[in-house]
Amino acid sequence: MEPQKVAEVLNRPYSRELLARDIARLAYVAKDGTPRSVPIAFSWNGTEIVLCTTKNAPKLPALRANPMVALTIDTESHPPKILLLRGRSELDYVDGIPEEYLEMNGSYEMTPEQRVEWEAEIRSLYVDGMVRIVVTPTWAKLIDFETTLPSAIDELAQRRASAEANAG
Repeated sequence: MEPQKVAEVLNRPYSRELLARDIARLAYVAKDGTPRSVPIAFSWNGTEIVLCTTKNAPKLPALRANPMVALTIDTESHPPKILLLRGRSELDYVDGIPEEYLEMNGSYEMTPEQRVEWEAEIRSLYVDGMVRIVVTPTWAKLIDFETTLPSAIDELAQRRASAEANAG
């Protein structure tokens, strides 16, 4: 998919709304060759999805072996709004806690005192640092069931419209 087409999809209002959410599903191929899909907090910086994890996370050897990933960000309401992304992950090992991690977890309801306690606990837990998983989308599709549909349904609708036009 051409970069300008990816950007066009990501700049749609529903896409921007979904990119402001806090949980995505990360899909990748595990070291044993089987698929995995895990919910994970994320942040969008305008060009990249940033995910953060521990340095001993099982997904890291798999992502080093095969960095291609897919992400799904969606709503729970009907009709769902779904943003599908694909891209190549890059692993960035960092000392300390990445700022994105603190930001992506900042949406949870906490009093200022709870926030201070939470940050102290996080900093003590990740003394060895974390890994930023950075994904630049190379493919994107928005399914909103208003202006866009899943490709198989869209194909059926187009065939039906064509058949109706030819019959009339």
